[in-house]
Amino acid sequence: MTLHLRKRSFRLAGHRTSVALEPAFWEALEDIAAARDVSLAGLVATVDAGRADPALPLASALRVFCLLDAREIAGREVEKPI
Repeated sequence: MTLHLRKRSFRLAGHRTSVALEPAFWEALEDIAAARDVSLAGLVATVDAGRADPALPLASALRVFCLLDAREIAGREVEKPI
């Protein structure tokens, strides 16, 4: 598995934006989107809209989102900052 960042583009709140993440995070986000029966773009838009701190980079918010989802699956109590 390559560790290089992969960039994807989305339209969020009417603006085009690109997000660069490691392939493992894109795979996790695709799995989460499929489990929730939403598109990847829809999931990214939800995370974007739900950021507690809009200054937090979207890439960071998506990584934290993946971590929190994994912890929920593992049955751990988590505080959702985003």
